[in-house]
Amino acid sequence: MSTEMEDGTELIAVVGIAGRLPGAPTIEAFWRNQRDGVESVSRFSTQQLVEAGWPAEMLSHPDYVPAAAVIEDADHFDREFFGYTEEQAEISDPQQRIFAETVWHALEDTGHDPARFDGAVGVYAGQFANKYLPLNLLANAKFRGSMAAFSARPYNDKDFLATRAAYLCDLRGPAITVQAACSTSLVAIHLACQALLGHECDMALAGGVALPVPLIGGYPVVAGGIFARDGHCRPFDVASSGTVPGYGVTVVALRRLSDAIADGDNIRAVILGSAVNNDGSAKFGFNAPSMQAQAEVIATAHAVAGVRSESIGYIEAHGTGTPLGDPIEVGGLTKAFNTSERGFCAIGSAKANIGHLDAAAGAAGFARAVLALEHGEIPPSINYEAPNPALLLDRTPFYVPTTVRPWPRGATPRRAGVSAFAVGGTNAHVVLQEAPAPRASAPHVRDRQLLVLSARTGKALADAANNLADRLDRQDDLDLADVAHTLQVGRRRFPLRRHLVCGDRTEAIAALRALARPGTVDTTGEVEAQQVVFMFPGSASYRPDAASTIYRSEPVFAQEVDRCAELARPLLGYDLRALLSPSTWDGPQVGHDDPRGVAAAAFGLQWALARLWQSWGVHPAAMIGDGDGEYVAACLAGVIDLADAIDVTIAGAGAGADEFAAKVARYELKPPQVPYISGATGTWIGPEEAVEPAHWARHLREPSRFTDGLRELAGEPGRILLEVGPGSTLTEAVARQEQHLVALPSLALADGNRSDLGALLDAVGRLWQQSTVEIDWDAFRATSRPRRVSLPGYPFQRSRYWIGPDSGSYEPLGMEEASWTSR
Repeated sequence: MSTEMEDGTELIAVVGIAGRLPGAPTIEAFWRNQRDGVESVSRFSTQQLVEAGWPAEMLSHPDYVPAAAVIEDADHFDREFFGYTEEQAEISDPQQRIFAETVWHALEDTGHDPARFDGAVGVYAGQFANKYLPLNLLANAKFRGSMAAFSARPYNDKDFLATRAAYLCDLRGPAITVQAACSTSLVAIHLACQALLGHECDMALAGGVALPVPLIGGYPVVAGGIFARDGHCRPFDVASSGTVPGYGVTVVALRRLSDAIADGDNIRAVILGSAVNNDGSAKFGFNAPSMQAQAEVIATAHAVAGVRSESIGYIEAHGTGTPLGDPIEVGGLTKAFNTSERGFCAIGSAKANIGHLDAAAGAAGFARAVLALEHGEIPPSINYEAPNPALLLDRTPFYVPTTVRPWPRGATPRRAGVSAFAVGGTNAHVVLQEAPAPRASAPHVRDRQLLVLSARTGKALADAANNLADRLDRQDDLDLADVAHTLQVGRRRFPLRRHLVCGDRTEAIAALRALARPGTVDTTGEVEAQQVVFMFPGSASYRPDAASTIYRSEPVFAQEVDRCAELARPLLGYDLRALLSPSTWDGPQVGHDDPRGVAAAAFGLQWALARLWQSWGVHPAAMIGDGDGEYVAACLAGVIDLADAIDVTIAGAGAGADEFAAKVARYELKPPQVPYISGATGTWIGPEEAVEPAHWARHLREPSRFTDGLRELAGEPGRILLEVGPGSTLTEAVARQEQHLVALPSLALADGNRSDLGALLDAVGRLWQQSTVEIDWDAFRATSRPRRVSLPGYPFQRSRYWIGPDSGSYEPLGMEEASWTSR
């Protein structure tokens, strides 16, 4: 699929969706409900409504319908996550609070951490009218008399919705609040697309939020109003009498398609084109819809998208279920489609399931259409039995599906349209197309994967583990390498961290379930080292096949081993790879009784492993070597070049001290660029000492003072020691000291059951977990090409923050005032 239109206009990719919608705390649950035809409208008892604060005289009115589509715990918020004080949380409009949480989840759904995203991230969004400030805060005498009353506006005013989210999530692109009544969030999506096309930002988050006060309640049915008398929204049905109020939040993440493909993003759908317009005054009144204007905005979107209407298989309609609005909408669609073909395009509306979400309605409908494209299924239209005769449906290109239907591809890719219309006449339409086929994955050379999880609290970490296990258990087409990559590059790194090394989904699920058990995550004694110290064990650590799996799976390691082998071949007369990996070596075999070859093999392995760690962004602040392990440290510090270091290592294995010193004197030695401790002296190497041949010979005549070197390292806190070689001899030596040092081995123990690759990945995980070192995850994936995938978002640890009016009940509105007028 091309990433541009014929005129060169770039296409826009939908790379993330997040939301909390009636009956659905996640977008995945929302799709299941839509696919299964679940109506998420709640019916409230009189007691529930009285306890919520509604006056009994309103509830007893015969025209009051105690129904609405609401979300649970809308008064709850994870204030600690966003750095709010308790007072700030309590005075904040709950719409702003849940919008910020949803923006965070939408970012996570993209697989990008904005702190590491190369570009600007913008926010375009709007909200329902703020009722919390006038009905709760200003109706509370204690609040009115507090200092908090003077700082409440930025936490409540619509103007600050987008900028508040940008502040809390540290986003640097445009942050613009959009207000267009019921078309708000689809207009926001249109504006976000324009910003991306204009390169005003490189990712854009767009959506809307709507919450009432009180958080539950019904509605009055009044003459000329839009609400359904029976509490059911029935779009396009003969028995339709109006809509039902609904509440919630939806945020989508958009990128230019070319950028999304280049970054291996999870592309859910593609936006081909969009348009907005206004009715003007050629209609019955301000509140009335205009068939002509609706037809024009749809036709304009088709023209921008460059598609024929016959190629569109589904319309996510505004579809409020009103006797006036539905016929006008179908008439406008029919005029815009301008075709003689009949009954080929399905039409439906999420409002039948979740009510009318006002400012958030367009984004919710957009999400429904995107998910239908992604899953290749057309969701059913519930509460529908027969068409409203005024639609003249059999004379249109449209039909209303009452059961879920497979959506096969035809001569063109699957395409859908999404409409949103508003009081005041601002109309919006978007044309979507199914995502291009994902790029082929390169073969995974690693047979194990490193999963990393982090959170602010132990409970959140356990919840994250459990949620991920649920996703892996439910979605068996997830590639574990893609999951690992997404967790590594697409999640913020929080203070409390854990990691898992797993071979397949079954093993991962079991490990995650174990991590999620109560009491498993211990938050005490967390290490936060700022520096890494490389420890080189020298030739005493030699073990055949110590890193064979590393050689096969890690190109940088293999390249450096090959380099050392080529440099050592003229000196040894054979290939040191025969000693490093005898079980897989297909050349002449070599015995292990040549100390020169053993020393060269040990050097080559430790050098290559150090270079591998450095390629992953792990650079030593200091080093220490035991025995001839110091030669590796010296080479890595720039004292001696690689070819000379290998020559010196081989010479040291078969020469006397004086002969060895004379050989070293032939090489150009330079002062170290990285500090290291000499195992011969037990202290930091000096620049004069490093270039003195006699010092190099001390290893041959004097006992190791490695333990003294550890005491020297313990003098500065914040260090974590990494054994760069086979086994854990030096790591165990560190553990025996009373210096409170922490050490990690890079490779498996000689008698262990764990593979060297598994041990190495565990070392990466432990280093990520216990230090501030930033792993270069892009380099870590090496030659593999994993994709970003949709994974569960951060499990916010919410508590209730709410200030109510003094009276404990809300002043009754007149029936006319209570009528929520919408399209």
